[in-house]
Amino acid sequence: MLSAIWETEGLQTVGIVVLVFASIKLLHILGLISFSEDSVEDELELSAVRHRPEGLEQLESQTRFSRKELQILYRGFKNECPSGVVNEETFKDIYSQFFPQGDASTYAHFLFNAFDTDHNGSVSFEDFVMGLSILLRGTIQEKLNWAFNLYDINKDGYITKEEMLDIMKAIYDMMGKCTYPVLKEETPRQHVEVFFQKMDKNKDGVVTIDEFIDCCQNDENIMRSMHLFENVL
Repeated sequence: MLSAIWETEGLQTVGIVVLVFASIKLLHILGLISFSEDSVEDELELSAVRHRPEGLEQLESQTRFSRKELQILYRGFKNECPSGVVNEETFKDIYSQFFPQGDASTYAHFLFNAFDTDHNGSVSFEDFVMGLSILLRGTIQEKLNWAFNLYDINKDGYITKEEMLDIMKAIYDMMGKCTYPVLKEETPRQHVEVFFQKMDKNKDGVVTIDEFIDCCQNDENIMRSMHLFENVL
């Protein structure tokens, strides 16, 4: 599937797909793709971790996950991250397991920064479920806002060609030899140039969030990719 997308739909669509796909991989390592029939605690177990997450009811109101889903998500998160938080190195270790044929460290860095909304160098359970709720259950507008934030590396409200190229190169490095046909070194830059011609409506050299969302909403391939993983949980 990914090889066909590389060949026919361009790197911008792959960027959206890999964003969601990488988050699904994170769920997989936590053992959360399928619900277990085992009973779960009525409340979050908080005593075993150093970081104390917010109450279950508050997280339920802030996300699109049910109480039971939050309990299961927390159990998996706690098992893998006993301290209650994930640092960037852990993120990189996780993605290196999923993409051993490539170098996932740079993409993991960008994705970590997108989850780390308060920029304190760690991803808490709240950060994790808030981001996951958007990626899996959010509206198209919310998902695209989240994707824009990923591409906007310096968080100045604009995407430059350099920022988009950095993300695309990171995806290329992560996929490694999985792409077919094998991309040439200049291919990511060529795709970014084409992408910017479509997105940068006023030709000022940067893409605003309105331009980003408008272009994505009018791209059938991107819109289809946004629905790929809606029923994972």
